[in-house]
Amino acid sequence: SSIINTLLLLASHGTTIALPFVASILPLAMAVDRSKFRTCSQTSFCRRHRHGKSKRLYDYKLLGESVTMPNRGGVGDDGAAASIGGGGDGGAGAAGVVSEDKSSGGGLLSKFSRKLMGGRDDGTNNSGGGAGGDTYIRGPSPVFTARLANVAPFTSTALTAQAYGNCNNNSPNDGNRFEEELNLAVHLHEDGVARIRITEVLDDGGAVRSAPRWTSDELVLNEKEMIGVKEESVRVLSVNPSIQEKLALNDREDGNNAEAAITSLTKRANISGPKENYVVLSYGGSGKEQWQLMLQLEPFAVYFFRADDNGSPPMIVAGTGGLTHFEVRRDKECSTTGSAGGEKRKLTEKDAFDVDLGDDEEEEEEDVDRHGGKEIVGYWEDGLAIYADGTREEKRDSEITSEEGAEEVDNKEFGMDMGEGREQRRLDEEDFDTEGMWDERFGDHHDSKPYGPMSVGMELTFPASNHLFGLPEHASSTQLKTTVGNEGHHYYKEPYRLYNLDVFEYELDETMALYGHIPLVVSQSMKTGTAGAFWFNPTETFVDIEETPKVGNVENSSKTHFMSESGIMDLFLLPGPDPSALYGQYARLTGRMPLPPMFSLGYHQCRWNYRDEADVYQVHSKFEELDYPYDVLWLDIEHTDGKRYFTWDSKTFPHPEDMQKKLGGDGRRMVTIIDPHIKRDNNYYIHKEATALGLYIKDKKGEKDFDGWCWPGSSSYLDFTTEKVRGWWADQFQYSKYKGSTPELFTWNDMNEPSVFNGPEVSMQKDLLNLDKCEHREWHNLYGMLFHRSTSEGLIKRNEGHNVRPFVLSRSFFAGSQRYGAIWTGDNEAKWSHLKISAPMLLGLNVGALSFVGADVGGFFGNTDAELMTRWMQAGAYQPFFRGHAHHDAKRREPWMFGDETMVLLRRAAMARYALLPYWYTVFWQAGVSGMPVMRTMWMQYPKIAELYSVDDQYLIGSDLLVKPVTSAGATTSDIQFPLSDCWYDVDTMQQMNLKGDADSAVSMTVGSHIDKIPVYQRGGSIIPRKLRLRRSSHLMMNDPYTLYVALGRDLKADGTLYMDDETTFDHEKRQDFGVASFTSSWGDNIAIQNSVHIGSEDATTHDRIVERIVVMGVPTEPRVINLKSPDSPEPTSMEFQYDGSSKLLVIRKPGVSALDEWTMEL
Repeated sequence: SSIINTLLLLASHGTTIALPFVASILPLAMAVDRSKFRTCSQTSFCRRHRHGKSKRLYDYKLLGESVTMPNRGGVGDDGAAASIGGGGDGGAGAAGVVSEDKSSGGGLLSKFSRKLMGGRDDGTNNSGGGAGGDTYIRGPSPVFTARLANVAPFTSTALTAQAYGNCNNNSPNDGNRFEEELNLAVHLHEDGVARIRITEVLDDGGAVRSAPRWTSDELVLNEKEMIGVKEESVRVLSVNPSIQEKLALNDREDGNNAEAAITSLTKRANISGPKENYVVLSYGGSGKEQWQLMLQLEPFAVYFFRADDNGSPPMIVAGTGGLTHFEVRRDKECSTTGSAGGEKRKLTEKDAFDVDLGDDEEEEEEDVDRHGGKEIVGYWEDGLAIYADGTREEKRDSEITSEEGAEEVDNKEFGMDMGEGREQRRLDEEDFDTEGMWDERFGDHHDSKPYGPMSVGMELTFPASNHLFGLPEHASSTQLKTTVGNEGHHYYKEPYRLYNLDVFEYELDETMALYGHIPLVVSQSMKTGTAGAFWFNPTETFVDIEETPKVGNVENSSKTHFMSESGIMDLFLLPGPDPSALYGQYARLTGRMPLPPMFSLGYHQCRWNYRDEADVYQVHSKFEELDYPYDVLWLDIEHTDGKRYFTWDSKTFPHPEDMQKKLGGDGRRMVTIIDPHIKRDNNYYIHKEATALGLYIKDKKGEKDFDGWCWPGSSSYLDFTTEKVRGWWADQFQYSKYKGSTPELFTWNDMNEPSVFNGPEVSMQKDLLNLDKCEHREWHNLYGMLFHRSTSEGLIKRNEGHNVRPFVLSRSFFAGSQRYGAIWTGDNEAKWSHLKISAPMLLGLNVGALSFVGADVGGFFGNTDAELMTRWMQAGAYQPFFRGHAHHDAKRREPWMFGDETMVLLRRAAMARYALLPYWYTVFWQAGVSGMPVMRTMWMQYPKIAELYSVDDQYLIGSDLLVKPVTSAGATTSDIQFPLSDCWYDVDTMQQMNLKGDADSAVSMTVGSHIDKIPVYQRGGSIIPRKLRLRRSSHLMMNDPYTLYVALGRDLKADGTLYMDDETTFDHEKRQDFGVASFTSSWGDNIAIQNSVHIGSEDATTHDRIVERIVVMGVPTEPRVINLKSPDSPEPTSMEFQYDGSSKLLVIRKPGVSALDEWTMEL
């Protein structure tokens, strides 16, 4: 994405660059090249399954005779009690032999039953991690298992056979070739989470399904907190004779009242049919049944209820739209006997249809030299070659160059319905699309797809909900908008795409993929509360969103349709019922955010690039001179020796240790960039050692190290899916290895999607292999997170005792990235529109439980003016990660570059941030404990006020600060939505807002927001700590005293928390060296303020934490006296205070108390 960088790269190859060439590239339009990135219609698996195009191929039935309860026993086919095996899924590792069910007559069910517990067709059993076991699964064992059968008359495997010729009958298994058999396992957690895991049934060794598909439980899931429900707390309710017999329900209390329970639940779900078609798992914690999971046998579906009887619909429904599909692995190679001359075949099924398959023959790789013999010296980010003579490859006419052209060509070629709804043409008129099932191209890039079609998908419905959130990261509203709908009524044409990509200057209000993704959807509804679904699949995924209106007694609902290229169906259902409960559940699934070091919450100053040490010292000195607070100075890639990470340019940065120590002596830190691409230079120690140890990702044959192009030129990429590679990478941060690094140096991970300039969509080919021979398509979305994790672990390991908290910023992420550091929204632009979208984008990341997030202040690309910079600095001061950054083509934009008047405004915004650092630090600590995000949508705090659900231009920091950034040029007023269940105080005037209305609603008020004002309000009923002394860094504020801001609620009460530790080390965890002050105020009970303290351990060492001032807002009358009482002083002490009756403001000065001591101030 850098013109200058590319010119320097050419120059480094000894290339003479013609001036006309330079002139020709400088005026290039700065906008995303949409032709580089695929749409759904250009992606085989999405195109084939979207809008129900393949639904006739899939019709799943849960076989009642296959049901088992592995943990509690039941009657197996041989009359023995079934039990869960070691590490298996769906019973796939159980001990014992499951004999044939004689009553089945040897039909389809019998064949399924023989494999139910991992057994083979010959009646033997697989155990442990063999062909029948799934060694990848982690977490609680399943409480319920069964077999799913695809009973569609014509299946996807039959489609493959028809497309590629008749299969021979030499194999004894050929008669079963087209059976599609799946294992279902239900895992229930004590916090209510229900896991629905669907996998392939495994075959004999040597077959295409001899081993389970690769999954990533151990890399993503927080296994230590995933606690299974106790078996005695699960009741099974069914009137299905097969299930009753199989689970011996007639001999248990579980069989009683089943019909009444199923009748009640089906009524709540507004469905009908025989009661024998359902089985219910009722479970809960603390001896109370709280949740009910109802499984529909045919067609297979899942209904998830809270176990109340108020008639509310289910929270989540899965699989009712007929869109569930699982493309089982199958053989491609069949003889072409009967297919004369290899002609295209027609599919027939009792003459019901006649479908033209199209030509799916593999094309040979092009051997034509499209470069005309020119020497290639590099690639642009668009994948086009740069030649030694200074020219560049031209886009060929055959390539689609516009979004409109792509859409027109693709829809004509593939018969798509343009996203106009789910209406299907008659079967005898519809083409079954087989293009790209076994071989796929995009532009010049070829995906060999050696395992053929492997996609999975399912539709999820959220009844009585019109508000869905999540699926970050997209440059769009926080609330998910429709992508399909009846009669074309939908907002977007394209589904939301989840595929981590390096998108240069991304467009706004789009569903196209960006740098990282989390497949989590959260529903917020007045009727069903808060509920969520985590689609645990790291492969490329598209998600459609649909809203359906209320019709008769059928509630309105929102639907999602997940379609993933590979992997398995692994669905976690989160029951809520409110945001706090849901985010606690999600934290137990994917991990908690660790407490960052205090300095990382301050202001970060970055640019691509500060030229040399003199430039660094000049910038640092100017911050010092102006008393402008900042904590971290950043260096981009130009600080290295020729883009070799872990090195320094000896000419521009000859004394890196002295430079860092100078900054450290003034309380500052430094961050340098380290990307995952490694320059292929045999004299570069990192590359030399990684090659010798065999740590790189391989080509599709698994023979050669992959060679891709990025900033250093020809590059290799480490395989971070492998533990030994992660450990090796972490070791590179040792001070003895990373020469020139010190404890003041921290790390920035960029380009980790991964970005490959000459790869498909600026990334890796999907058929590349990791060291375990697993294709890149299976773990693409994990790569950035695993790189982030390895770097974070390296910064911990480099210090003696592993006792200093790391700080690592990453651009790419996946579910669980909250455990490893901060995330930013990537390459934004210096435009008002990008400032405006930053809050919705950051809120979307927080919906995905990524709290430590921010957007580059000022915008990365382009030039900002004084007004835009001021408004962005004000907004950034109230976002979790606070960094100013700029492209090297942008004008310098340090705070003093806009004149003294603007500098004062910028410094005032930064000072507001630093004053609130005690509050920010406390909220981050609370987020790690509870899982609740730091930066919250309005509905997270006010789930009972429906009119706030769609609001994403204002937000809350923790529970107590409401922020409305100003995002329009020339604005002097702002409209705020105030929740009326609380009162609110302007943080600048400390005056209560005059708000009227019902407590369960919100009211809009227009407030002043001139250039020196960002609207921020403190919630009535809260107590917020600040530090008011102006310092130049957070380190220098360590021992400064606190001022407590008490905002009384309507009931004249308030409470708040202050968390304290050493702000740097892990002693708060290792030695329990921390303190928590809990402040309460109740003027109606004559308590001005009271402090209760929790100290982590008796031998904890803590500094004095003095409270120098207490400001109380909303005091109705002046008290006669305020007395301080404490356990250490038998006599009360009269406090000095001032009261202003007009402002209702009371200030207690110099109370002389510590936040780590217990005391009470009485009226």
